[in-house]
Amino acid sequence: MGLKGFVEGGIASIVAGCSTHPLDLIKVRMQLQGESLPNPNPNLRPALAFQPSASAASISIPAPPRPGPISVGLQILRSEGGAALFSGVSATVLRQTLYSTTRMGLYDALKTQWTSDQGSLPVHRKIVAGLLAGGIGAAVGNPADVAMVRMQADGRLPAAQRRNYRGVGDAITRMARQEGVLSLWRGSSLTVHRAMVVTASQLVTYDQAKEALVNGGARDGLGTHVTASFAAGFVAAVASNPIDVIKTRVMNMKPAYEGGPMPYEGAVDCFMKTVKAEGPMALYKGFVPTISRQGPFTIVLFVTLEQVRKLFKEF
Repeated sequence: MGLKGFVEGGIASIVAGCSTHPLDLIKVRMQLQGESLPNPNPNLRPALAFQPSASAASISIPAPPRPGPISVGLQILRSEGGAALFSGVSATVLRQTLYSTTRMGLYDALKTQWTSDQGSLPVHRKIVAGLLAGGIGAAVGNPADVAMVRMQADGRLPAAQRRNYRGVGDAITRMARQEGVLSLWRGSSLTVHRAMVVTASQLVTYDQAKEALVNGGARDGLGTHVTASFAAGFVAAVASNPIDVIKTRVMNMKPAYEGGPMPYEGAVDCFMKTVKAEGPMALYKGFVPTISRQGPFTIVLFVTLEQVRKLFKEF
């Protein structure tokens, strides 16, 4: 397979990432719902402050219902314009170039290396190949991942607090200069764990589903590829959503005021505070747009990959 597997996987991933970017942005905004925004004036107190009385304390005000993906999308269109749905797309391109090219190419290389002379590869070896490929790819692509999350989340902040990165290059340069080079790997442990889960569940499920369909008499064509892709996308979304929520929050966090402490000390602290404040189902925030994005992304990814493989077959 050699370099060709990396090129094929990279092309397919970039096409899939760019075409589903608005769904990914909506997912990120929904995952940040319920999280307190930074207070720019932490020492400013209200003009009138009253001590809560027992009767006042007993009054419970129901929380307003949280908007769904369509409402979030329409809200972005109304307040930020249509171009906002592609905020951070330059970071998506870089992320797919670094992360997905690495994971797809490595997965294929490991499968080729480990396949027996009889042409069979046990499912447990496919899972190990997916875990290794995903982890290495995530470590390589983490700076672009941090930049993408921040650029996608920027529009939800008050205008005075927005980072206003001009592009992925500006985002990475400013992060390195203002927060240190290590900030580019903020949340990297989460990124690596998520990528291992996604790659193992997504690629292995696709391989197994496609194999089962073809062995069951289905033709190795578009219908089989789409069906196997949807199964892979669903499994990957269910497995990765909790890690994705924590990853998004850790990567996007900023101090409440200049020089102040970060809201989370790390992934475990973020997990505990999120569950305590918002309940365990907060870990599945953004699941609808996650599956809405993961399904089309995986379909576009594998259908494009199959077509690219046909084009590159002679090389």
